[in-house]
Amino acid sequence: MSAIEIETFSLGPLGTNSYLVHRDGEALAIDVGGDPAPIADFLAARGLRLLGILVTHQHFDHLYGVHALQQAAGAPCFVPAGDAPIADTEAARGGIWGMPPVPAFESSPLPEGSMALGAFSFDILKTPGHTPGGVSFHFPEAGCVFTGDSLFYRSMGRTDFPGGDHQTLMRSIRGTLFALPDATAAYPGHGPATTIGDERLNNPFIGEFAEV
Repeated sequence: MSAIEIETFSLGPLGTNSYLVHRDGEALAIDVGGDPAPIADFLAARGLRLLGILVTHQHFDHLYGVHALQQAAGAPCFVPAGDAPIADTEAARGGIWGMPPVPAFESSPLPEGSMALGAFSFDILKTPGHTPGGVSFHFPEAGCVFTGDSLFYRSMGRTDFPGGDHQTLMRSIRGTLFALPDATAAYPGHGPATTIGDERLNNPFIGEFAEV
């Protein structure tokens, strides 16, 4: 079995990092935040079969491309069950800040704890705070975690949307994400990738730097 590869696509009106994780002819998409044509083109060029679309949290800028990618690839979508309270708000459906609505898509709730799809097995870490049910996807074999809008390079997610809570997010980062190995690559919903160890030491909002 080959190593997991990761592609990053900046999609949608807010430049959401949309990821494609792939190996051995199979792929998973994470947070499809805009027109998924670049993802669909990559799948076709590499002859990859999309097994699923994973959503870290139900905010509009992470959902815009789900419907179109489902239509193109026929893949199921999995969303955090804990975000059900915000699913019918503008934050999830679009319209906030004058943004366009999110095209309706079919989805199923993510399971608890872990999930396996084809050649992939990953942990579903509960990281609420940015949204009430936000999650991160940890791929131990690849040494990486997809943090959505919980943890960014030198920053952390905002908590002023419906269902957000600053203290909850701080607990999620310190108690769950910072518990991962230092070398774990962290792929956020916006901005550059980082590592857990780097953020634990140097993040000015939540890391040890903030406590000096």
